[in-house]
Amino acid sequence: MPYIVPFAVFVGLRAIPLSSEWLAPARFLLVAVTLAIFSRQVISWRPSFPVASIVLGAAVLAIWIAPDLLWPVYRGSWLFQNSLTGVARSTVPTTLHANVPFIAMRILESAILVPILEELFWRGWLMRWIIRSKFQTVPIGQFTLLSFSAVALLFASEHGPYWDVGLLAGIAYNAWCVRTRNLADCIIAHAVTNALLAAYILIFKQWQYWL
Repeated sequence: MPYIVPFAVFVGLRAIPLSSEWLAPARFLLVAVTLAIFSRQVISWRPSFPVASIVLGAAVLAIWIAPDLLWPVYRGSWLFQNSLTGVARSTVPTTLHANVPFIAMRILESAILVPILEELFWRGWLMRWIIRSKFQTVPIGQFTLLSFSAVALLFASEHGPYWDVGLLAGIAYNAWCVRTRNLADCIIAHAVTNALLAAYILIFKQWQYWL
């Protein structure tokens, strides 16, 4: 439950058909409370390689935005935008682009909550559970080709029309988990990527990255 419940709550709340103005703060609070209640005992706060984790997070951000910068029509291909993956269109209404409380909450969610709940789920639980159902007997960062590949592919599928860069990000985070054997390093890398992406979105008005 500490590894799965926050992710399930986050995904479930995203599916509720309410306006972003009301759903975003409710989701932020509920996910934060869920993490505090269920997961605080399993969250690792001591990275082994903090500086390298920050560098990795910045590198993943470069991977994320590079295709669209180098080839502006790249994302418009049917390979990335179709009935299965969806379209690269922001869920943030234009009326909220200048709403400071909403944007601040969205940044905090993206840069703090999401890295924690996703790393708990993908690399804290699923990557180990695929190896053995009694996953707590499997060390963090244990490598098998099946678990590594499955998590990278599922992580990619979570990112819709950005599945290609999502796959590369999943591989990078998985590899870092295997290298460091420390979930805190993965959380830092993921948080840096998301924080820098949020800054990029706001500075250059690239709202399509916030699906």
